[in-house]
Amino acid sequence: MYASIFFGINSSSSVIPFVSIQRSVMYREMFAGMYTLWAYSFAQVIVEIPYMLTSALLYVIITYPMIGYYWSANKVLWSFYTIWCSELCFTHLGMITVSVTPNVQVAFILGSFATSTMNLFSGYYLPVPKMPSWWVWLCYFSPTSWLLNAIFVSQYEDIDKEIQAFGETMTVSAFIEDYFGYHHKYLGPLAFVLIIFPVALASLFTFFTGKLNFQRR
Repeated sequence: MYASIFFGINSSSSVIPFVSIQRSVMYREMFAGMYTLWAYSFAQVIVEIPYMLTSALLYVIITYPMIGYYWSANKVLWSFYTIWCSELCFTHLGMITVSVTPNVQVAFILGSFATSTMNLFSGYYLPVPKMPSWWVWLCYFSPTSWLLNAIFVSQYEDIDKEIQAFGETMTVSAFIEDYFGYHHKYLGPLAFVLIIFPVALASLFTFFTGKLNFQRR
């Protein structure tokens, strides 16, 4: 479940060189008055959606039965939705790193720093209940934390099978709530939060692309 984050990180790094090349074309075409910034940004964001949908669908079809998740329409749809939102988040993050940096090399460095930070504060290595209070706020600003929350809760919130964890006997759902701090009551709002991140990142990409200009004459 945690490895699904790396699927998104791969999308983030792979989109950087393409967006960088397209930005050079954008400077030329905008100077010639061919189209506006909003047209370019909107097309750049929209064109990724069908690709991300296909990519997420193939990922779920291949990995869902291999991992051994529970077969129900609700759980399969939640898995697809979280993977799709993860793909969108990381893809838009890669696009932002290009919009705020002058070249591909710096974009890769900034992207690596951003994904490493999001990975650290995903709530997996150090669960939120065990994290120092002065660092917890970073978890709420990290999309990986919400993505893992949705994946864990949607798959195991209704599983009452007892397991042994740290010398205690408890149900799977109770362990997820006690150890990771993931609550079933937040599953509904999670769907809204997961789609807010891609929209916010796409808006930031449009803003920075319009405000920052790294072209050389």
